[in-house]
Amino acid sequence: MLTAAEIQDVIWAGLPAAKDVGLMIDSAHHDGRVRARIVFRPDMVRPGGTLSGPTMMALADAAMFAAILARLGRLEMAVTTNLNINFLRRPGPCDLVAEASILKLGKRLAVLEVAVFSDTGDAEAADPVAHVTGTYSLPPSRS
Repeated sequence: MLTAAEIQDVIWAGLPAAKDVGLMIDSAHHDGRVRARIVFRPDMVRPGGTLSGPTMMALADAAMFAAILARLGRLEMAVTTNLNINFLRRPGPCDLVAEASILKLGKRLAVLEVAVFSDTGDAEAADPVAHVTGTYSLPPSRS
């Protein structure tokens, strides 16, 4: 329903901090698959030299919202009702990439899944750093 650029504009307009943290929507498909990223900044690194959990959670949540926009169009009032994250390995000091998809789309709820990766440029190191599932509440009067 919306292109990657349109989705990015909706997110940046509704949450200006998303632009400040370098959130980008790389691609969006009408079936609700989305690829999003947060551009690496040194202030995302926590003690121990790894990227912070809140950075990964923010990316995953934004990717889920983007997936809903890609599938259903402008639904600014779609909101997170649940987010579960499993941290799998330490992300490197580089961009984080999220690949989100809609698992189930109902009348009032959407269930989504996200894999978060370090964008090291090394295809062999493409194991996910986090696995995320979430549920979004959808506004009642969508077409």
